[in-house]
Amino acid sequence: MERKTQVTAAEGRQDLTITRTFDLPLELLFKAYEDPEIVAQWMGTKVLKLENRKHGGYQFETYDPKGNIAFKANGTIHEFVTNEKITRTFEMENSAFGVTLEFLEFESLTADTSKLTMHVIYRSAAHRDENLKLPFDYGVNMAHNRLQEILNPLK
Repeated sequence: MERKTQVTAAEGRQDLTITRTFDLPLELLFKAYEDPEIVAQWMGTKVLKLENRKHGGYQFETYDPKGNIAFKANGTIHEFVTNEKITRTFEMENSAFGVTLEFLEFESLTADTSKLTMHVIYRSAAHRDENLKLPFDYGVNMAHNRLQEILNPLK
């Protein structure tokens, strides 16, 4: 399977870049990060809170088949400019990875295509490298593929 989402991580650095071109207009791509119902669908998680504003916050939870919490994440939104950018922190609870700082930039390429660029900064190169040992690349590709599939009918 071709991985349309690219993860670039230079050796010895504490950051990485994620890029993906979507067959979606800019406004629809941005809505996938702004609308709690759409976020829940493509991320496969429950959105407990999503305050799209400066100093807003968010909380996500995912449950296993037995109803136990399998994944819990939260963060603070530092900058929110509709159809342009979101700057936020991301913390996966009960994890050794610590808090990351994420810069999401949204770009219109044509009337029907847009690009997402995420610059993610970790506390250290070691934290980033540990995260990359997980199926990180695979997971972000699967999530972005779901995002595309869910929004296709809304084009």
